[in-house]
Amino acid sequence: MEQAYHVPVMLKECIDGLEINPAGIYVDVTFGGGGHSKAILDKLTTGKLYGFDQDQDAKANADKMNHPAFTLIEANFRYLKKYLRLHGVTQVDGILADLGISSHQIDTPDRGFSIRFDAELDMRMNQMGSITAKNIVNEYSEHDLHRLFGMYGEIKNAKSLAQQVVRSRASKTLSTVYELKDAVRALVKKGEESKYYAQMFQALRIEVNDELKTLEEMLMGTTDVIKPGGVLVVMSYHSLEDRLVKNFIQKGKFHGDVEKDFYGNEIKPFEAVNRKLIEASEEEVLRNNRARSAKLRIARKL
Repeated sequence: MEQAYHVPVMLKECIDGLEINPAGIYVDVTFGGGGHSKAILDKLTTGKLYGFDQDQDAKANADKMNHPAFTLIEANFRYLKKYLRLHGVTQVDGILADLGISSHQIDTPDRGFSIRFDAELDMRMNQMGSITAKNIVNEYSEHDLHRLFGMYGEIKNAKSLAQQVVRSRASKTLSTVYELKDAVRALVKKGEESKYYAQMFQALRIEVNDELKTLEEMLMGTTDVIKPGGVLVVMSYHSLEDRLVKNFIQKGKFHGDVEKDFYGNEIKPFEAVNRKLIEASEEEVLRNNRARSAKLRIARKL
């Protein structure tokens, strides 16, 4: 099942990082194809696993799991604490988050996530969501497009890109992946097309799904949900996400310096288990190209 839908990245490293207690309670906040979840369930005896996912395709995968210890929560992981409470869970032993977009979502042309296929500009993780990439490209002001291409795509000529999008949409609505690529093609350096379009699409996807704010809310929720000694395992795929995760683990917040008590002791909920970033092996990257940008951080609740 998970092979066809999504090959889990650094599966062994993630599962080892969780230090699974067979009787413990765990949460996979990015259920997707169920690859990581299945590996967690294999180690549980009397324990429980809760999976979060708002994607309808993921629900079909969850229905196939048919495991008594597993419960799928059809919600955005930003509401982690609230939905676990609704299921009678206040504290858990470990949480896993694989922040990458699933292979299935990228490889399904009509979802509009991929630069390889022509499709409607969509990019919604939650297919019930009200805003699509098409809305953003055609309705955002030049100022807002400049901001999101610069901040979320880290595109050097973000201002020119925003101007070009606005200029192009004046004569024709930009509805599809190829229409958007064609509209901005003149700005892209030869030989850097794939990287440039990927950055542009990353910016749009982050905006459509409010990904960074959602991640911040989920991470803040873990401070109450993970019991002392419990583990947080987070795998990210671009620097914006990794920076938030790193700051949260090191400081308990996303910006500024770590707070200290009267005696100068740092006040933070977690401590890093791995001082050095964990990255996929060369062998794994050869097998699965999507592993090349993965960065894994593990933290223990103090």
